[in-house]
Amino acid sequence: MDIRRLELLRELADRGSITAVAQATRRTASAVSQQLKILEREAGVPLTERSGRGIQLTSAGRALARTAADVATAIERAEALWEDFRSQPRGEVTLTIFPTGGQMLLPGLLTAIDGMPGLVLHAGDLDSHVTDIADLTADYDVVVADAPGVLPGWSERGLTVVPLMREPLDIAMPEGHPLGAKASLTPADLVDETWIGTPQGLPFDRILRGIEAANGTPAHVIQRFADNGIVESLVAAGHGIGILPRFTTRDRENGLITRPLVGVRASRLISALLRPDRAERPSVRVVVEALRTEASRFESDHAG
Repeated sequence: MDIRRLELLRELADRGSITAVAQATRRTASAVSQQLKILEREAGVPLTERSGRGIQLTSAGRALARTAADVATAIERAEALWEDFRSQPRGEVTLTIFPTGGQMLLPGLLTAIDGMPGLVLHAGDLDSHVTDIADLTADYDVVVADAPGVLPGWSERGLTVVPLMREPLDIAMPEGHPLGAKASLTPADLVDETWIGTPQGLPFDRILRGIEAANGTPAHVIQRFADNGIVESLVAAGHGIGILPRFTTRDRENGLITRPLVGVRASRLISALLRPDRAERPSVRVVVEALRTEASRFESDHAG
């Protein structure tokens, strides 16, 4: 089987449509379809089937797509081994990161990469409303994500997951709030509060769902924002309380106070997600190792 056709099948598994594969690989949709038909003849079994107006992979197609990922990983590993012998890691690496993760990690990471001749990092921040953060691994070498832990879907997709740091999430209140007299807060303390929440399904909203479960009553959420800066401003202005990350929340400077939450696990795991073949590239490995070093330094500096 042709490796390039196997890669198209893998792209179809990741992207879900012929049109998306064509756009990503700079081919026409008809050219992609033709190559997949040839691969299907070579395989001798149906690899795709109709699904509504589009197509989806059969069980055989999914199995062969996983094999394509294994082949791509083996090729990258061999090239990485040769590159290690031949020269220092070099080339371009693309990375996307959520905003507060960028605040914490990008300054030190870019400083580290600037000192590596021939290595260029193109970093950006992603849209907070991405349905599945793992989808971005099709377009970026490194995707920095936050979640309560390592999500099952990441493993099911065969992604390489590199945990970087765990950040506590605190309850944020306006200065002078009665609960500020307590050193820590329980779900019961928060039962009658008004909340400035985040969009449903985001990591911080899962913490609020845990508080609701512990209290047995729904939380009174009056507004929802993905941007932590907006949440900070509204909480400081007295419109409600919120859940904010400990290391990047500017309390004691803008009318906020924060307290840790006990009784509900309130933290987020920050991880790097990569396709396994890209994880073998020397340039990508260097960037991920620099990320790990910076995350460890930042966590150590802000612990306590």
